[in-house]
Amino acid sequence: MFAVIRTGGKQYRVTPNAVLKVEKLEAEPGATVTFTDVLAVGDAGSLTLGSPTVAGASVTAAVIAQDRLDKIIIFKKRRRQNSRRRNGHRQHVTVLRVSGINAA
Repeated sequence: MFAVIRTGGKQYRVTPNAVLKVEKLEAEPGATVTFTDVLAVGDAGSLTLGSPTVAGASVTAAVIAQDRLDKIIIFKKRRRQNSRRRNGHRQHVTVLRVSGINAA
């Protein structure tokens, strides 16, 4: 069984016990998060698409940790003007383990 959820402006295909990193959510490690923005639910041979969401479907996940991704270097250079700018960024993410998919 799988589901497609939307969170943080992105879509994720999830299965039970899958570990995924999503945009930061306000939740403590060990807490449970429920996603009701389920776009599709599928099984071995069937697929239910929502318009825009599947009514009554939800995905529950446990928060493993609040983490940060690897550093991304932003380097801007204007040629022949001796102008350079170097900047770095580390995005905050929430690490989740999907505990259940409720197709209802």
